[in-house]
Amino acid sequence: MRGKLKQLGILGIGVCMGISAAVYLPAVAQSGRATPLPVEELRAFTDVYARIKSDYVEAVDDRKLINQAITGMVAGLDPHSAYLDKEAYREMQVGTRGQFGGLGLEVGMDDGAVKVVSPIDDSPASRAGIKSGDLIVKLDDAFVRGMSLNDAVKIMRGKPDTQITLTVARKGEPKPLVFTLTRAIIKIQSVKSTLLEPGYAYFRVTQFQGPTGEALAAAIQNVFAQNQGEMKGIVLDLRNDPGGLLSGAVAVSAAFLAKNDLVVYTDGRTEDAKMRLTANPENYLSKSNSRDYLAKLPATIKDVPMVVLVNSGSASASEIVAGALQDHHRAVIMGTQTFGKASVQTILPLGDGTAVKLTTARYYTPNGRSIQVKGIVPDIELDDGAIDGRLRMREADLSKHLINENSDNKSAALGSAQNAFNFKPAARPKDVEEKDLRPEPGAVIAKSDYELGQAIAFLKSRGATHTTAKAN
Repeated sequence: MRGKLKQLGILGIGVCMGISAAVYLPAVAQSGRATPLPVEELRAFTDVYARIKSDYVEAVDDRKLINQAITGMVAGLDPHSAYLDKEAYREMQVGTRGQFGGLGLEVGMDDGAVKVVSPIDDSPASRAGIKSGDLIVKLDDAFVRGMSLNDAVKIMRGKPDTQITLTVARKGEPKPLVFTLTRAIIKIQSVKSTLLEPGYAYFRVTQFQGPTGEALAAAIQNVFAQNQGEMKGIVLDLRNDPGGLLSGAVAVSAAFLAKNDLVVYTDGRTEDAKMRLTANPENYLSKSNSRDYLAKLPATIKDVPMVVLVNSGSASASEIVAGALQDHHRAVIMGTQTFGKASVQTILPLGDGTAVKLTTARYYTPNGRSIQVKGIVPDIELDDGAIDGRLRMREADLSKHLINENSDNKSAALGSAQNAFNFKPAARPKDVEEKDLRPEPGAVIAKSDYELGQAIAFLKSRGATHTTAKAN
């Protein structure tokens, strides 16, 4: 099973400014069945190629033409498949270690435009005030429309301490906004934690990387050691977490679930794409780490009342975790409907330093829900209509997205249609200043965090009652 797991990485939405989307694991190219070549179509391709070589106004390098043909062929499949040239593949591998150079943005290509999915915490983009849903229209003096996503990313990459100017269109703003950002080495701290007050712990996962499971285990042990007395409630914050490694999602889920509980299963055309991943060490430990870092967690971690915070920026691996904890009635999901990406991408090295990131499977929650396009629907929805006028971006907004083959699956929407917990969230404050919506440098939480406040209020309202979603 571990061999299969190493072949698959749940991807984020787009690309970090400096590496490709989220983080991945390398894969061995899957053996496929031989199929007849489409002779007529290949003849058309070679005819066009020959015409370009002979008649185009300028001479074009053969390698450039072939690379562009491959890029277009893969990009036309779905929003998450892509051809990775040597530079993109190399930087993607660097990104699995949680450090890279750039601006700190997760972005996606949507109908020829570059949209911001989420700024990474404590990055130049986050500190400058770039928001989810922003539309990047210019990079310095170059318009983005017409560029590929990789081309746009290459412009935004660069040496630390160099500057780039982004022109951004934002919903609700009468004219474009201009941000001058200084590139930096982005060091992603994938897990943040704090003891909010006696008895109430907070854990935030910003991305699912190779070390995320081990980092969460250390954070749990540290926060529990700080607490004097009984732990009464846990908040797991997955807001604006665009995804990452499948093994990281399994590890985070396993920290809170009983051993051998099903976390996620996948289904695709090949046998390697069909997996059932449980909260078992073989499904989250890497080959280089055979020590089960979850084994010595406090026993109560499996039972402490728990809330998971999500929003439209919670995608992919985040949705796996939220779906698993929701289906097993381990946690109450609060926030807004998630992004809705339920596909698995495999990184297939091609032997020349390049690779193909290819969608190879769909994934399903333990109860058999496909959340593709639909996302995870919270048990308790929180109104986010007043959040900075930001534009939500979800899988359904991306061109060529995979359809949900179980569109009549009623279990895809749990809980939010009726609040079975009889908890009425407080109204969102209307006078919170912009600076209060983001954590100060080095801080774990923002000064004014409405969703977190409602999560704690809910946990306290339940008292000693186990806060599960069984009422649904």
